[in-house]
Amino acid sequence: MDRYSRNALRQRGKHPSRKPENTPLATVAAVHGGQRIMAANPAARLEGVQVGQSLADARAFYPALAIRQADPAQDLKALDALSAACERYTPWVAIDPFGGGLGNGVDSGLSGAGLWLDITGCAHLFGGEEALLDDLLHRLTKAGYHARAGLAATAGAAWALARFAVHNQNPGVILPAGQNITAAIASLPMAGLRLDGDAVEGLERMGLRKIGDLYSVPRAPLSGRFGGSVLRRLDQALGALEETLSPRRPPPAFYSRLAFADPIGRREDIEAALARLLELLCADLEKSNQGARRLVLSLFRIDNTIVRVHAGTSRPNRDLAHLARLFQEELDKVDPGFGIDAVVLVATETNTLAARQIGLNGGVDDVTQENAAKLVDRLAGRLGPGNITRLQPIASHLPERASRETSASKALEDGDQDWKGPVRRPPRPLQLLTQPLPIDVMAPVPDGPPVLFRWRKRQHRVRAAEGPERITPEWWRIEGDNRDTRPLSNDVRDYYRVEDEEGKRFWLYREGLYRPDLPPTWYIYGFFA
Repeated sequence: MDRYSRNALRQRGKHPSRKPENTPLATVAAVHGGQRIMAANPAARLEGVQVGQSLADARAFYPALAIRQADPAQDLKALDALSAACERYTPWVAIDPFGGGLGNGVDSGLSGAGLWLDITGCAHLFGGEEALLDDLLHRLTKAGYHARAGLAATAGAAWALARFAVHNQNPGVILPAGQNITAAIASLPMAGLRLDGDAVEGLERMGLRKIGDLYSVPRAPLSGRFGGSVLRRLDQALGALEETLSPRRPPPAFYSRLAFADPIGRREDIEAALARLLELLCADLEKSNQGARRLVLSLFRIDNTIVRVHAGTSRPNRDLAHLARLFQEELDKVDPGFGIDAVVLVATETNTLAARQIGLNGGVDDVTQENAAKLVDRLAGRLGPGNITRLQPIASHLPERASRETSASKALEDGDQDWKGPVRRPPRPLQLLTQPLPIDVMAPVPDGPPVLFRWRKRQHRVRAAEGPERITPEWWRIEGDNRDTRPLSNDVRDYYRVEDEEGKRFWLYREGLYRPDLPPTWYIYGFFA
């Protein structure tokens, strides 16, 4: 696909009174110590300017040629953005940044940069291969690109057809499935095999200028003179040798897509499209016993921009209603622009999700775990996965050690099934102070429950008390060791749940056993609802 330097396009925009396509324009770069033409627009090519020429030769043909410095890095960046837009047609898109560049005999005026699109299994979504190719070329033209396209059963044949078998009246060439590739590319120039410049020049000196000239030449002399590159490229183009290309991003195993004849923009239409995509995606996931963990909804707008909406689950899931709910928050922020004409839903991460056997209790425990996971998913989608935490129980009776804060999503990912908290443990307050605060307490007997306590200069008369719950230090822990640096008291604690005359409930404890010479110390540690 031909494109001009990004810098050149930017400079062209400075002359609104002059039509850019009628102004001979070329981009240049320093190659082998001299300035050479990297790209030329149609007006420049009509004046005899060719890609690969030195700047001096080009200006000999047309002295008034406008020149801009090429910017390959920005060109490649723009090509990457273009490849993302082409994902509306197929998830398998690769960049071909150097094919057909300088030094390989190409004189078609192309800068060499291009895209590979593997549309296997996708053409029917757009009404067939011809309709897909027409739509692709139409969009590229509207975006300001001069593109050529070739469609064939092999990557090598498609590359050659795109660059050497097309013309301005028909910028796209399709080689139907089953048609003879050998005959289709026989008349194309030798540069169509993606050979380097030395190989092309060497073959031309031997009188081999067309690809078809190689068919009758013995393979051994060719291999001996040019190495294996010529025969390898020929076999790849003809399909005799498999060719591996790396896509821009690994193609997903599970995805679904919808294309619309007329652009959509209403929220209701987007939700209906999402529901249909989820239905198709979850059906494929169920066939493979998989559940979605990460989902990406790509909305392709008619101005070739893309809006992506992400959603994630803490556990593998293929519940249509739950997955659709995860997108609702982000769909409110979607700007459809002038309309959306294609939607793609991809499961970027999946895990095994086999059917579960319901137990005699009706699967109550499983339902509880699943509901907890759905709640975490919805909260994480709104607040962020790192902001949803839970208390994970630990095998300790000491309140400050009985639990620790951990990520709720991470706990579910690791298979933590304990969402009901510790069992057979006396009630604990919902609100626990960061550290216990000392209080003044009056008790009828030294080791009995309190009847009156003062906290924050306020007196609380106890109406009811329950306890004590005695908790002794854990003998296996050593204060200040590497496992836990929090201080550990060596005294026995007696905890009480008390209620004052106003109905407020507190959690108090007395530290230390009663001794005549050392009265115990009382603390307040938490509050019950």
